[in-house]
Amino acid sequence: MKVKTLLGSSAVVAVSLAVTLVLCEVVARIVLNPADYLSVAMVHDDVLGAAVPASAVSHQFDAWGFRNPAVPARVDIVAIGDSHTFGNAATMDDSWPYVLGRLSGMSVYNLAMGGYGPNQYFHLLVSKALKLKPKTIVLGFYMGDDFENAFLITYGLEHWRYLRSLPDESVDFDIWAVPEDRRWHKPLRLWLSQHSVLYQLIFHGPLLGRFQGELQIRNAQARPDSVVLSIPQRGILEAFLPKSILRNLDQENRFILEGMRITFQLLADMNDASRRNDIRFIVAVIPTKEMVFAEYLEHDASLPLRQTIDSLIANERQAREKLFKFLTDFNIESVDVLPALRRSIDGQLYVKSATDMHPNRNGYRIIGEAIFEALRKTR
Repeated sequence: MKVKTLLGSSAVVAVSLAVTLVLCEVVARIVLNPADYLSVAMVHDDVLGAAVPASAVSHQFDAWGFRNPAVPARVDIVAIGDSHTFGNAATMDDSWPYVLGRLSGMSVYNLAMGGYGPNQYFHLLVSKALKLKPKTIVLGFYMGDDFENAFLITYGLEHWRYLRSLPDESVDFDIWAVPEDRRWHKPLRLWLSQHSVLYQLIFHGPLLGRFQGELQIRNAQARPDSVVLSIPQRGILEAFLPKSILRNLDQENRFILEGMRITFQLLADMNDASRRNDIRFIVAVIPTKEMVFAEYLEHDASLPLRQTIDSLIANERQAREKLFKFLTDFNIESVDVLPALRRSIDGQLYVKSATDMHPNRNGYRIIGEAIFEALRKTR
């Protein structure tokens, strides 16, 4: 009898807990924007490489599959870019395009997606942005991987064959593929990250997420691929992953140089398309995290991977010089947000994580403000 009573009580508790969790999930989806919290399993696209699946459009994204309340008939500003423009690790309202909209008092449509690069930017500009008849298009160009993305997509998808100048390479363009993880709990965590706002809020929200991130950073000091910068008097505790970024900016790598050539051609084409439609086209250059903290990282013999760090910063400087020279030569407007980020370096600008190098809401705010100030001064 006692066993039956215990089982009955346990069943009641389990059902009550399940009902409570479901109700909390429903409330969370009503109060919050699911697109700000849920991850998305991208599907293959012959032109873009990957796109948001139709199943996510109705409850997470707009009809075009992007992170906006809806697709407007017209808009003042269209922002195009990758995850740094999408606003990874921040809410939709805290992404820099929406910061720009609030500061300028203009309507903004965010046409950005994580993993996209110059090829996707061009396609989205001519196929979607122009339909919104904006006054301005701002392209968020991320130095950390946009050149590499241009190479991968051009040589990985047949649609972009016309841009190739090298012999065909065997290229895997799918940067959205989820790495295999044999840990028993990984499939469950992945499913929850894609379907439960409550799960994301609890485990990756502002409290527990920040605590886990700081713990990650401190533990990252023992990892061979990480560099940790700690300056307590300035409130700086940051992790860096310079090896992969260096590969994406290596000015002696013929594939990166080919990606730069492709990028410059596509930027010129985007500028021409904008001008033909009487639209102001502006490139906002977003630096790597390492370049923002270069004052503290460069030539510091006490840091691990110091040669990698120094080489990364030197290569990014060279790539920046080439990019800005090209923009100047082709009379393309640009905004360099690096000085603004450096001025606010002790303002907690990046996600507290040893694996995620994106800005947080503070960093996106600085980027949005820098772009707004530049637009206001140059028009």
